[in-house]
Amino acid sequence: MFFGRCFRISKLEHQINEEIRDKEVRLISVSGEQMGIVPIAEAQKLAEEAELDLVKIAPQATPPVCRIMDYGKFRFEQEKREKEARKNQRVIDIKEIRMSPSIDVHDLNVKMNNAIRFLKSGDKVKVSVRFKGREMAHTSIGKDLLDRFAEGCSEFGSVEKPPKLEGRQMIMFLAAKQK
Repeated sequence: MFFGRCFRISKLEHQINEEIRDKEVRLISVSGEQMGIVPIAEAQKLAEEAELDLVKIAPQATPPVCRIMDYGKFRFEQEKREKEARKNQRVIDIKEIRMSPSIDVHDLNVKMNNAIRFLKSGDKVKVSVRFKGREMAHTSIGKDLLDRFAEGCSEFGSVEKPPKLEGRQMIMFLAAKQK
């Protein structure tokens, strides 16, 4: 019977107990030993006697593989592992530093110090030199500038992508050195 707009809010990735509609399944006991291919009614009865859940763990197999386990405990441990994995991962950002070919020495040093700070924190740095008007005729100045920049940051980072001219700007990527 249809009752307006009734939708299931969350989709479980595993089918449990009465949600399993297959005629027969390959059953794995609580201890992990294979019990063979059994009818679904018998598998549900065995799970009910053990006061545990019947969980379909491999729906694509023929016949599907089901296991008798405490589903609440399984979900808790799975979420705990995922949380631990998220805690250990580090997102690497790409920070950009823009310059012009006619940059002064002090300004270059300030930008180099910013790049060193980014590299120390483990981020990648995209260094770009933008050419305007007649500066396009002297792209070698931009390449020399990027080479000097890479040399100044060489203690904390290494060149991941060498200087390359793309349109009106020359781009180089620096990556932090591993500790």
